[in-house]
Amino acid sequence: MVVPSLKLQDLIEEIRGARTQAQEREVIQKECAHIRASFRDGDPMLRHRQLTKLLYVHMLGYPAHFGQMECLKLIASSRFTDKRVGYLGAMLLLDERHEAHLLITNSIKNDLSQGIQPVQGLALCTLSTMGSAEMCRDLATEVEKLLLQPSPYVRKKAILTAVHMIRKVPKLSNVFLPPCAKLLHERHHGILLGTITLIMELCERSPEALRHFRKVVPQLAQILRTLVTTGCSTEHSISGVSDPFLQVQILRLLRILGRNHEESSETMNDLLAQVATNTDTSRNVGNAVLFETVLTIMDIRSAAGLRVLAVNILGRFLHNSDRNIRYVALTSLLRLVQSDHSAVQRHRPTVVECLQETDASLSRRALELSLALVNGSNVRAMMQELQAFLESCPPDLRADCASGILLAAERFAPTKRWHIDTILHVLTTAGTHVRDDAVANLTQLIGGAQELHAYSVRRLYNALAQDISQQPLVQVAAWCIGEYGDLLLEGNFEEIEPLQVEEEEVLALLEKVLQSHMSLPATRGYALTALMKLSTRLRGDNNRIRQVVSIYGSCLDMELQQRAVEYDTLFRKYDHMRAAILEKMPLVEQGGPQVDEEAKESKEGAPAPTESQASQLLDLLDLLDGASGNAQHPPLLDPSPGGALVHLLDLPCAPPSPAPIPDLKVFEREGVQLNLSFIRPPENPALLLIIITATNSSESDVTHFICQAAVPKSLQLQLQAPSGNTVPARGGFPVTQLFRILNPNKAPLRLKLRLTYNHFGQSVQEIFEVNNLPVESWQ
Repeated sequence: MVVPSLKLQDLIEEIRGARTQAQEREVIQKECAHIRASFRDGDPMLRHRQLTKLLYVHMLGYPAHFGQMECLKLIASSRFTDKRVGYLGAMLLLDERHEAHLLITNSIKNDLSQGIQPVQGLALCTLSTMGSAEMCRDLATEVEKLLLQPSPYVRKKAILTAVHMIRKVPKLSNVFLPPCAKLLHERHHGILLGTITLIMELCERSPEALRHFRKVVPQLAQILRTLVTTGCSTEHSISGVSDPFLQVQILRLLRILGRNHEESSETMNDLLAQVATNTDTSRNVGNAVLFETVLTIMDIRSAAGLRVLAVNILGRFLHNSDRNIRYVALTSLLRLVQSDHSAVQRHRPTVVECLQETDASLSRRALELSLALVNGSNVRAMMQELQAFLESCPPDLRADCASGILLAAERFAPTKRWHIDTILHVLTTAGTHVRDDAVANLTQLIGGAQELHAYSVRRLYNALAQDISQQPLVQVAAWCIGEYGDLLLEGNFEEIEPLQVEEEEVLALLEKVLQSHMSLPATRGYALTALMKLSTRLRGDNNRIRQVVSIYGSCLDMELQQRAVEYDTLFRKYDHMRAAILEKMPLVEQGGPQVDEEAKESKEGAPAPTESQASQLLDLLDLLDGASGNAQHPPLLDPSPGGALVHLLDLPCAPPSPAPIPDLKVFEREGVQLNLSFIRPPENPALLLIIITATNSSESDVTHFICQAAVPKSLQLQLQAPSGNTVPARGGFPVTQLFRILNPNKAPLRLKLRLTYNHFGQSVQEIFEVNNLPVESWQ
């Protein structure tokens, strides 16, 4: 005798009435026991009621797997009430991970061929929800037949099921190509919307389907023109716009068909202009259609005038009161700025106004677009706006703003003095947020502008006297005072109000930096070195400097202590050499791929590696392998193209070196490129060193860059820390990372890489395998 259980409504009330989670679990466990007993011994005619309660329990997050087989029994039943609950249970309790889902294939096939519309609808819904690839292959023919059924109800569901099948098994594209051409003549908007979606899936997964449906572009254009001009019944009108869902879907399909196809794009030009000018933008619905029109214009090979129209539409969006629309406009203009720079420039004042948005996401987008709009003709005006924004921007935007200003100034600076002033303003305003290379770049810039040495040292001294909390500013100021302190004391400054600076004031300021708790160890090192250099540039007594140097000889910081001890030794033992050693720094050339013509002319025979390249590679190998000083270093790669490999010391007894392993480009997207370089140390053939180099040629920095890798289990992989997590725009300094792979069995090498980074304000994640590694890297 089965113990009577609760009805569904009573069960819901009792569960909701439970005061604690323990009471709720007790009610559910008790009822699940009744449900199990009913499945085993109860009336089959009431099985669907028990399964309904079990589905509610499943929706609450409790296990209900024991009802899977009951779903199959109800689906096989001839009663509609049983089938309805059975199919619902199958959609909730079954998926591709359960082998039981394959058992309902025959039941679905029988129900599809019965001709009863409600049953066919249930079967199609279930198939489109949890149909596996095997089920899709077995039932594709039945679904194709239903696509041309007279009932709109069945056809709509059959079309959506076909979309699911194409996503699961793209090879089924040929099965659904013929019906789609007939379905485009439908007047039923639901069927037409589903057909457009199906065609989009076919075109994205089959080049043959893409070529086939490019022939129907005029027909699609006519459907869209009819919707825009003549309208339709109030049943499909939303806020005065005729069926915006169908319009948006047609525009998306036209975007796919017109991409990289001149003839199709030319057919769409007049239609897109008509949609852009006739769509009502007073409501959000019209803005959605207009935005899809802009995206279509941007993606196809549209006329120049049409692209200007699209940019102007986005410019109007920037004045919209809806923040979402403004954000969409800024994001779209950021995509267009490279291809239609002059058209986007017309909306520069509006973009700059968006910097003052209170919404952080809007101001960030406006900042990225403003930096992308900077060029040689507007650099002064744009830098003023960006510097004003830097003073008031939120803390989380200061790093991006400062970095963008420095990069733009470096690229478009009209004069060196303007460049120096701009960097000094950034260091003064947001010095703690600038990139690590800002100090080196500014010192190099000042060192190369001899006519601005006096001006720079005066500006930096005044800035340092006012604030010593901005560490990069303090470091640059200390370096400049140490190098050009004699010019500071002379007081000959053009275009600057004359102010006499005494030696004691300069020394006191540097001592203040040394003693400040805000100074980093690196900053103290700059200040100590500046004091030491001033000992050769000041005319007074050096006793004060010697006393400060001797004090830091017992500093707890090892770097600072070593520097102070060396300087003190220089005073005591090598005072006659101090002036020569502490001369002004020579101008340091920027690193880059420069060709040494003299070396090329005098080169005879086999070329040898340069000293800098050799030392860098040896230091790298020492760091990785921990070799002792007596260990032999591997042969170095010849830096010149086509050169032979020569031992560092060119010893006649050195064994021949292996051939160089060619570099490999493994990734490229929107200007971001990833290259692999390979080194196999001869003393350890099982070890492979892979140097990952990430470069960025786009207009926007790549931030939060992370590269992860995996290799087969027979290999051992060690990932070294990368050189940074930001890849600067416009070909800035690349980010490098070292992989150490141990392959003692010389197994074929395969790499699986995962890249995550932020680019153009979007988070990007790419996972891919590299199977074409050079054979020399593992054999």
